[in-house]
Amino acid sequence: MIAYLVLVLAFADRIFAHMLGPQLIHFTAMGGSLLYFGARRSRWNALLVLLMMMASDFYLTTIVYKYPFHLRGYVVTWAWGVGVFLLGHGLLSRKTTLLRVAGGVLGSATAFYVLVDFAVWLGRMYPHTLAGFIACYVAALPFYRNDLASTAVVAGVLFGVPALARRLVPAWRERTVA
Repeated sequence: MIAYLVLVLAFADRIFAHMLGPQLIHFTAMGGSLLYFGARRSRWNALLVLLMMMASDFYLTTIVYKYPFHLRGYVVTWAWGVGVFLLGHGLLSRKTTLLRVAGGVLGSATAFYVLVDFAVWLGRMYPHTLAGFIACYVAALPFYRNDLASTAVVAGVLFGVPALARRLVPAWRERTVA
């Protein structure tokens, strides 16, 4: 149940971050929440992730930004979201360690940076040259930094708090019994 709540809150955060202003964009709970949701739910929930990403992108594009919705503009992001969910499921569902969570965080943020910015470069914002390619990725470095930081914070809290509680509760019980 908590995993579903985390997922809903992550999508609410995604929508509100876009509505509140560009300073919050790319500092969201998506990456860490998708890793956590993947670690706690069966792989069939990937369809739920995909549907929620589709719905939120449609809402943001047509209602918040009032742009026409073009499917091809979102396929990379949707594939990333499902991929992060599956990464969380494959990497963290059986055994959760600090190293595995850190790998998931790094993989999630880096995949978003590489995939989405490649799609941006293929669009019309940058020339299809080596200089345009480099300019695209350099311009995206602040967004990558924010995404990496937010994914680390969210995943750290979602995976770290329960692990810390499991360690502290037995120690606390031992002190109260003695």
